[in-house]
Formats: sequence, structure tokens, C-alpha cells
Amino acid sequence: MAAWSHEVGSDTLFERTLLGEPILLYRDPAGQSIALTNRCCHRHAPLSLGRKEADCIRCNYHGLKFDRTGRCVEAPGQASVPEKLCVRAWPMVERHNWLWLWMGDAVLADPALIPAALSLDHPDWKFVSDYLHYQAPYLLICDNLLDFSHLSYVHANTLGGSTDIAESRPQVTTSARSVRVQRFIPNTEPSPAQRQHHGLNGKVDRTFVYDFLAPAVMLLDTRSETVGEPEGPRLHMHSYQALTPETETTTHYFFSQAHQTGLSEPQDRKRIHTALLAAFAEDQHIIQAQFRTMQASPGAESMMPIAADLALTQFRRVMSQLIDTESTAGQPLVRAEKNMA
Repeated sequence: MAAWSHEVGSDTLFERTLLGEPILLYRDPAGQSIALTNRCCHRHAPLSLGRKEADCIRCNYHGLKFDRTGRCVEAPGQASVPEKLCVRAWPMVERHNWLWLWMGDAVLADPALIPAALSLDHPDWKFVSDYLHYQAPYLLICDNLLDFSHLSYVHANTLGGSTDIAESRPQVTTSARSVRVQRFIPNTEPSPAQRQHHGLNGKVDRTFVYDFLAPAVMLLDTRSETVGEPEGPRLHMHSYQALTPETETTTHYFFSQAHQTGLSEPQDRKRIHTALLAAFAEDQHIIQAQFRTMQASPGAESMMPIAADLALTQFRRVMSQLIDTESTAGQPLVRAEKNMA
């Protein structure tokens, strides 16, 4: 994932570093998104400091003009422009309010691999979205999302509220490109956030079901239903999250929370957003502290596994197999990731 759709407006020249590469995102007059390397091939000035001319970009250093394919179509003072005067254009697809970028061999780009985040543009759902910047490698954040036992401790005052979550054992199913995690916690306390923002006060049955897809996308369905009250308060939400490495040690974290249209008032969405930010700040705090500890002790012994690591261990295995396959096929962009974190 490169960006939320709303981050790249019709008049925006939006720059973001992805996998160590500076990328320029913008839209043509019809609203279609375009991605070019954010570096003029002449003197390496950032094209994001230039200006848009229809679907082209004019570098504001010496005036070279590049079309949507990255080809230079005008160089002031030259009657002709050599073909090698160009910047790289990246395949991009916009779907479900997400902008997706393919950074490998363009021939291998497969839009069918883009996750179906349906509640981000479905009339029966409303969503709030946001972004965090992490000073930590993306795989450490994947580990956090793949083991919900941390909700009982990191989020004791927000999304957790009970050690029952950590005590439960998830069901983990692995496929070639993903891991599915299912966790059912019956007759437990609602989370502090559920009490405060959604009126769940009695015992509830909590269910977490999510697919975690390569390279780092989580599609979560979570439900809480009042025990013994078929018509009692219940809560059904989707949380869609995507992690994209900025560098080997920093990460873009895109996240959303979707709810059915019964909670459609702006004040409801604001409450949900505020609660989500508070919880995700807790994750960010401990993961960044974890990474600082790792950096301070590079020669420390390896991390010791426990039973709760099942899903993250399986996902690391999925990623390792995919990276080995791409490396064998000559895709160098992902080789460094295997030893990350």
C-alpha cells in the first residue's frame, strides 16, 4: 500500500518513500493515480517540487517535462530528447480507497493479489482511517498484529480489559500467501473502550477472525455479543491495516476501523477514531521501545519462542518461502527483507 486515496488530491504532488525509493504520487485530469520515481534523471531534484501540467510533471530545477510513463517529452533548449532521459513509472491500482503500488518487475504485477477490503467502500459500512509512522521494521509490527495475546497487557485500559484473551488459544490456518487466525473468548468482560463508547457493560462473547496476507495486510472481523441476551447490545466491526516499509528500519502504518451504518453520526465516528488512536499509540510505544532495545544489544541471544507465537511463526515461514521464490527468480528488491528484524 502506498497511500490512502484521500491523501492524493487532484492538485496534489504527494511524496512518500517506499522500500527506500522516493515516489511521487499524483492524479491526471481524469482523476487516475500515477506514480513516478521522485527524482529527476538530470540533476536528481525531487519532482514533487515541480508542477503538474495535465498528466505530465515539469521539474522546477531545469524545466524537464515527464509524461505519465516517465518519458521526458521536453527539455528546454533541445530540439530532440534522447530515450534514456526518463524516470521510472510504477504500476498503480486504486481499490477500496487504497492506492497500491507494484515495485517489482512490472510484467509480474498482478492486481488479483490486492486484498478485498470491501467495507471501505460498501454502502452498509462507514469507516474512519488514519496513518502512523513507525521507527521500527515492519516485521516487528506484523508480529504484534499476529499475536492478540498482547491485548490483555498492552491494551489493558483500551482494547483488552481481560487476561482471558491471552489465556485463549487461537486456531491458525496457513495458506501459500496468508495466515488466518481465529480466536473465541466466551463469557468475558468487554474492553474498556467497548464499555465507554459502545454501551457494553455485561459479560460478552468476543470473537476475532482475521486474514494476515503477504506482504503485510490484516483484514480483521471482530464481534462482541452480550451473553444470554439474543437481542442485547452487540458490536460488529472491521479493522483493515496495511504495513509498508519506508526503509529497513522504518514503516508506514495505514489503518482503518469500519462499522455498520447504525453508528453513522459524526460524533460516533469521532469516538471510534479517538479510541483507536489511543490503542495504537500503545502498540507504537512498546514496539519502538522493543526495537531500540534490539539496536542497543545487537549481539544478544535470539528471541525465545512461546506457544502464543504460533501465528507469527507461521507467517514468517510464509514470507521466507515467498522471498526465497522471488530471489531465485531474480527479484532483488525483497532480498534484504529476509534478515530484517
